[in-house]
Amino acid sequence: MDKRIEGFSKLTKAEKIDWITQAHFKNPTTAESQLSDYWNSDSDLQNKHDEFIENTLTNFYMPLGVAPNFLINGESYTLPMVIEESSVVAAAGNAAKFWQTRGGFKAEVLDTIKVGQIHFSYSGDVQLLHSFFNKNKTQLLESTAPLSKNMKARGGGIQSMELVDKSDLIPDYFQLHLRFKTADAMGANYINSCLECIATELEKLAQNEFKANDGVQLEVVMSILSNYVPECLVRASVKCPVSKLSPSKDWPGETFAKKMVQAVEIAKREPYRAVTHNKGIMNGVDALVVATGNDFRAIEAGVHAYASKDGHYTSLSNAYIKEEVFYMELTLPLALGTVGGLTKLHPMVQWSMELLGNPDAKTLMKIVAAAGLAQNFAALRSLVTSGIQKGHMQMHLLNILNQMGATQIQKEKAITHFKNHTVSVKAVAQFLQNNNS
Repeated sequence: MDKRIEGFSKLTKAEKIDWITQAHFKNPTTAESQLSDYWNSDSDLQNKHDEFIENTLTNFYMPLGVAPNFLINGESYTLPMVIEESSVVAAAGNAAKFWQTRGGFKAEVLDTIKVGQIHFSYSGDVQLLHSFFNKNKTQLLESTAPLSKNMKARGGGIQSMELVDKSDLIPDYFQLHLRFKTADAMGANYINSCLECIATELEKLAQNEFKANDGVQLEVVMSILSNYVPECLVRASVKCPVSKLSPSKDWPGETFAKKMVQAVEIAKREPYRAVTHNKGIMNGVDALVVATGNDFRAIEAGVHAYASKDGHYTSLSNAYIKEEVFYMELTLPLALGTVGGLTKLHPMVQWSMELLGNPDAKTLMKIVAAAGLAQNFAALRSLVTSGIQKGHMQMHLLNILNQMGATQIQKEKAITHFKNHTVSVKAVAQFLQNNNS
């Protein structure tokens, strides 16, 4: 069957499924059944999900777990986490419980500035362009008044607009660099709408200004927000006297604290380690960002760019000992929203928000940063003590058993057996072979 098709988006859902399964699968009936098995039995709810994106065929489920016992700025939280990786939720919960009796997490929002840029080319005298910008800056900003009215009422809006000369990078390349505050919205649609409005006004004013100047031309290339938000920052931290930091009877607090500081120091200076170190942080961040209907791809891109802001990729977290007190902190750029997007459309996003007490955007930033720090602490604690595989593979045991087709009786026996034995694929296979009845 030909695997090319015209007008696929115009087909009905049933027609799309029929073509997909016939063109790409050896057993179309089984493939179609797999899709329908994941439909929601509530047709209205399924229709709502179908309209989130284009060409939808079914739902792709991810587990939603919870991590209780988070004490953040004196408030108790249970965090919703959507992730497929074993041990992440357990690690977050364990870290939360550890710090719950040691003062909990402190978090503060440093600022909430987001950025949008109008990229344009300009050929002509640069001083003439600066004079043009200064003369028309107010009019350019006022062109967004209808868009910004409601945002300003909520304490947001455009904070500044700057003309930036980038012609040393690309000939004739300039930009308008705008800084925004968007209250409790992530703000992408608002920012992009403002940028496009200003871009249209910019070209219109430039045509009138430069029409008599031969060779002078201004042309907008594109207008778009940036997911790099180095001024939209939140910091989470924990601290504890070294004497009270011991994670177990086998690890004195002083020894453990020094190991943790060393582990972070390695991640600061060794990029191979830093990437995995930061990935562990993002296990907690992404799981909560997805659960609350925010854009985890934008968060990931901005965070990793921030980790490189000094010219080399480094750890996002820091740890140190001062006057016999252990400190660990994490600073992240997080452009999050609690209104707009999926927050009022996806039932489980609404559920997650209510679980968190329906936080505003700043509070959500603090919660997410605490989750990232908890995940980082948990991973480093495993790495410098028992090793990462012991705990991770214990949590991965059920996945291995399911992959090997274990019965319920075999699962129960295996869980008991591997409480005191190292988990590996080979060890589980051998166990099942010895307990095949």
